Amino acid sequence: MKRFLTLLFLMLAATLPIPAQKNEIIKTGWNFGPLPVVGFDSDLGLQYGLCCDIFNYGDGTNYPQYNYKINIEASTYTKGSSILRTYGDFKTLIPDGKLFFDITYFNAPKFGFYGFNGFAQEYDPDLISWNPGADVKDDAKSGFNFMSRNQFRALVSIRKTISGNLSAAAGIAFYHITTDALELKEYKGQQTLYDIYCLDGLIRENEKNGGNVTQLRAGLVYDSRNHDSDPTKGQNIEASVVYSPDLIDREGYSNLGFHLSISEFLPLFGNNVTFAVRALLQTNLWGEIPYYFTNNINSMFFRKMYTEGVGGSASVRGLNRNGVLGNGFIMLNSEIRWRIYDFKFINQNWQIATNPFFDAGKILQPYRLDEQKSAGLYNGDEYAPHYSAGLGIKLIMNHNMVISFEGGKPFSENDGTVLWTNIGFNYLF
Repeated sequence: MKRFLTLLFLMLAATLPIPAQKNEIIKTGWNFGPLPVVGFDSDLGLQYGLCCDIFNYGDGTNYPQYNYKINIEASTYTKGSSILRTYGDFKTLIPDGKLFFDITYFNAPKFGFYGFNGFAQEYDPDLISWNPGADVKDDAKSGFNFMSRNQFRALVSIRKTISGNLSAAAGIAFYHITTDALELKEYKGQQTLYDIYCLDGLIRENEKNGGNVTQLRAGLVYDSRNHDSDPTKGQNIEASVVYSPDLIDREGYSNLGFHLSISEFLPLFGNNVTFAVRALLQTNLWGEIPYYFTNNINSMFFRKMYTEGVGGSASVRGLNRNGVLGNGFIMLNSEIRWRIYDFKFINQNWQIATNPFFDAGKILQPYRLDEQKSAGLYNGDEYAPHYSAGLGIKLIMNHNMVISFEGGKPFSENDGTVLWTNIGFNYLF
């Protein structure tokens, strides 16, 4: 109760505006932002590595909007995961349009797996299940909710203005995913939930080691925001149809989906305080999704490195990462963005901001629910909503590079029992 009251006080305090400094430095030409990567994620551990943001502002006429942005990152986490990534956002390469690309490789020898359909699968963070004949250790840590996963992702998306703020958008994406049982030596001899799902047929033989996914995407985008990275007013709406033909593996996993994301930014006190809210809907219209792709969020223009949910730094913050898997889901993110203080340092414009948040998500279309019940792994409440709340602190350079710290807690222990924290980049939406 004390934690809840403290959070409520901070959220109320965040509605008090503080005047910002004026006379910003207008950036022009190329700007380079090399940085050491020092982050933390409760699910992944301490992150370290190198990254570089490269911006081109042209003659500065559109500042703080940029003409081009390219990011390069190589980093690793203490729990074993690693990342190699480059992405680009080109706003003037296509007349009255935009081009976005992303090429990323994720290596995760310890990747969370919490079963299907949210609360339908019981979660016990201390549960240890030993294989017959295993060397049982009294001081062993639970590996029950982990597996291994590697992913290569390549995506190109474009959009072209139709009229005013309305654009047509199209894209193509390719994912190569490998999945397997948890093989780290400290968990040797343990039986995991992934193992049980494979034995019971909830994860099928032709998908248990991953596969390839090709996506063709087409839709509409309405964007009236005054800025991409740090908007203070406007809307951003993306509606798309996503077709995934089973071109490579030919295992019968072709499907057609629908994605809708609506973000609204309402100024409360000028540019100092903004109420930001996003609703995201994703459904499967036809066909079958392989289990290893049920967590993917099918956005054409990424804001976060991880595009997975529901749960974790890219969706419902505070929940176990990928803790809510289903055929279709809906989620809500809401926060108050309070820009506390502006200052200038090393010839750059800086801001310190905070963002108390409240998130929610729920399953709309269950995934293999009848099979889950038949296997005796059904705990009920597959449609029950999942809630979390927390607080973030942001350090913003030139309105475009956002260094983020966030901490949050789910309302239910079935979604996680520890305080979730994340140090990374960008606002969630």
